[in-house]
Amino acid sequence: TKEGNWEHGKNILHINTTALALSKKYNTSIETIYKVLKTSKAKLLAARELRVKPGLDDKILTSWNALMLKGYADAYRVFGEKRFKDAAVSNAKFLLRKAKNKDHRLTRNYKDGTSVINGFLDDYAYLANGFIALYQATFDEKWLFEAKELQEYAITHFYDDKTGLFYYTSDLDPPLIARKKDISDNVMPSSNSVMAKNLEILGSFFFDEFYLEKAKKAMMTVSDEVLNSEQPYYFTNWLSHYMMLAKPPFEVAIVGTNYDRMRLQLENYFLPDALLLGGSKEGSLLLLEDKLIDGETIIYVCKDKMCKEPVSTVKEALQLMK
Repeated sequence: TKEGNWEHGKNILHINTTALALSKKYNTSIETIYKVLKTSKAKLLAARELRVKPGLDDKILTSWNALMLKGYADAYRVFGEKRFKDAAVSNAKFLLRKAKNKDHRLTRNYKDGTSVINGFLDDYAYLANGFIALYQATFDEKWLFEAKELQEYAITHFYDDKTGLFYYTSDLDPPLIARKKDISDNVMPSSNSVMAKNLEILGSFFFDEFYLEKAKKAMMTVSDEVLNSEQPYYFTNWLSHYMMLAKPPFEVAIVGTNYDRMRLQLENYFLPDALLLGGSKEGSLLLLEDKLIDGETIIYVCKDKMCKEPVSTVKEALQLMK
């Protein structure tokens, strides 16, 4: 229009009808209409290329990639699509190569082959959590041990013995006026609530009372604030951990040649109170010790390290979890 449909008398061109309507209006073929549109778009693109392009934020953040890693691992567990598992494994391997140092220290960012910022607590919390999710999706113990190494490093360099919580910055960073602790769950869960759940889950997998006590201490430190809050949505991940303490999860071990097929069958059911472990062999976890029976794939439903009679079908396992 002469007056324009945008600011300062400018026009932003857009198609507000169909090619068929235009062909009838101008008494021409639809092919001609598409040809004119294609030419017009090429002219618009050429003009747009002369404009200053918006800035591009192309840095790679460890914590955000760790959240995506867990998302892909969870998606594979729910949908069983191999492309989700492949993306999760590829991302996990990238983070190990580019974000993790030999002493298990993480870096915060990566861009153009370099990483210069020391990792914060959410980098360790989210990545350990992502590795735990990837273990439950693949039963590859490598990821569980990677999570444990990150957790150990965080305890050494971030942990506050007095409160049982973790500082947001490492003791290797330059000293600040005050070292803050991230507690509230907002758009992303707080690094402390994720750390507490990591300790709870790793303590269950590794029979580690040291981890379990630390998980409980963290919950006790914030419990009054969490349970008495008029805004509980700021503590959703803490409340999830609280549920784990109030009702400890089942430890479901699947051992045998067809472990992956049976694991995928089990994933068809929503089991928020179950930790999955297993593999074609017993591996190194104590909960899997003496669980393998040659030529069979067996499911063990356990709680607090006490296992019920082994079963051979998912239906039977679900009955044991009722």
